[in-house]
Order: sequence, then C-alpha cells, then structure tokens
Amino acid sequence: MAGVWVIAEHRDGEFRKVTFEAASAAKKVAEEMGAEVTAVVLGKGLEAACADLGKYGVNKVLYAEDDAFEVYLVNAYAGALAGLISEGQPEVVLLPASMQGKELGGRLAAKLDTSIAVDCTKLAVEDGRLKATRPIYAGKVYADVLIKSSPQIASLRPNVFDADEVGGEAVVETVSVTPGEIKTKQIEVLKEAEGKIDLTEATIIVSGGRGMKDADNFSIIEALAAELGAAVGASRSAVDAGWRPHSDQVGQTGKVVTPNMYIACGISGAIQHLAGMGSSKLIVAINKDPDAPIHTKADYSCVADLFDVVPAMTEEVKKLD
Repeated sequence: MAGVWVIAEHRDGEFRKVTFEAASAAKKVAEEMGAEVTAVVLGKGLEAACADLGKYGVNKVLYAEDDAFEVYLVNAYAGALAGLISEGQPEVVLLPASMQGKELGGRLAAKLDTSIAVDCTKLAVEDGRLKATRPIYAGKVYADVLIKSSPQIASLRPNVFDADEVGGEAVVETVSVTPGEIKTKQIEVLKEAEGKIDLTEATIIVSGGRGMKDADNFSIIEALAAELGAAVGASRSAVDAGWRPHSDQVGQTGKVVTPNMYIACGISGAIQHLAGMGSSKLIVAINKDPDAPIHTKADYSCVADLFDVVPAMTEEVKKLD
C-alpha cells in the first residue's frame, strides 16, 4: 500500500474542502512519483461518501468506523493513524494545515519518528523525494524543505491548492484499527452560527481592525460581507478589545487565511497580522493613514475614512445583483 496517503478531514458527516484540496495535491505528487493515492478516513457513517473522493484523484480509501471517531479527538486519531501508517508504509502522508491538522500532524510525526513540513504552499518531487515549500519568519522568506526520514509528512495551507475534480470513483476498503488511548471527554460541541463561513475556507474575507472604533461598527463590515458572500475577520487589536470573538482573528496568533480577496478595513498591517493573510491572492486596504504598513502590502489601497468607503462599496455591490 505504499504511495501517497491523504488524511481526510470531515465535519457533520461531510468531507471538508481542505480534504479535496489535499487529495488533488496528492494526485499531482503521486503522478510524479509513479504511485497511487490512498485516503484514510476515520469516522462513523461515512462509508457511502468515501467513494466520492475518487473525483479528486483518490484511487483507494481506507475506511475505519468506530464510535471513537465520530468526533475528532487527537489521541484517538493519532494512535489509530500511526498504526495504519506503520503497517501500510506510504512514502508520503499529506493532511490539511487546519486547526485539526496542525494538532494531528505533529503527534503523527512524533509517533512515527519522522519529520513534518507544516503549512506548505507548494509541493514538488525532486529525485523521487517530496520537496515542500513553506513560509518562515512570518512569511518574509519561503523555505524549500526536504525530509530525509520516512514517511515524509506535510500539511497543506488551506485555499492554496486547487480542488480539481477529475472524475472517477475510489475503491473503498473497510479496515479495522484500534483507536489511541482517549484521555479527554467531550462534554459539549459549540457550533458557529448557522450559515457562517469558515475563515480558513472563505474565498473572500472582509476584516476590521482598531479603526472600527467599537463592536457596533462591525455591522458595516458584516453588511459588505453579506453582499459579497464573504467571511468576517478581525485583527488581534479588535479581538483584544472584545469587539469580535477569537474565532474571527486573522494573524500569527489567530488563523492563517489565503482567500482570493482580502479586504482590510481600519487595519494598520502589523507584521503579526500580515503573517496571517499576506498570501491572499488579492489584498484591498482601506485606511485613512497613508503611512499604514498595510498599504505597502495591498494590491489596491484606499487612503480614506472606512466609514465613508465601506457603506459606499456595499451599495455598489448591491447594484451588481
């Protein structure tokens, strides 16, 4: 079963977009290595959906069903996956650099006595080995990483790799695994508001910073986001002020995002914030301070009062409907 393996991520009975991105990236790596792609799915009630992973280049799915896998718990997952990987001996293991993937990837690398390249933005094959490119020093430099040990593990930054549908259906093989020792107990699941877009998977994000002045003013951000079908983000200063929940924070100590468009409203552009959104494909900055660092990073800058600009943008977007 050697080859390229993908650790699938799911929520509420559905595979997440980051899983499709990782599968598509795995297919390209596998083609260069002359190997096949295997997805590993730990869950409950997901067997019928597993074959659909073939649409994204997966040849085979190893599916393990257990009550312990219904909700993600790192000890249960890490122990089971380490056992499967040790037995299957894949050359490469890929997983999303999501909140779950960041926690799980490090545990797996430790259990398997190997290394992991985290938050990768590019993959290639060099002399039959995986070469991963990842940002360092808050995104100021990109490093090429070659992992000498085996398996080679890499986590992939969400929204960077395309989820390409290639058609087809994966072969699903049910496997028996032993969950790792569960050392925590789930008491309650607190879900985001219905319909709220996940920041890490959003294609458009509208964020507010200290320039929003107070929590109530985020309503103008929310109005623009609603018209654009975007997610709402915030800088650390806005979160620290209690204007937005920590789940909305973008930056080095929040979430790293890579949307197609990032609109920064009243955000100065401290290096910690830029580390979380600097790889966005298009950056729009609205800040009345002409010397704000965000302007040097932006593709389009508007040196003006956001309370004049943002409502005007919302009205113009409405006209496009």
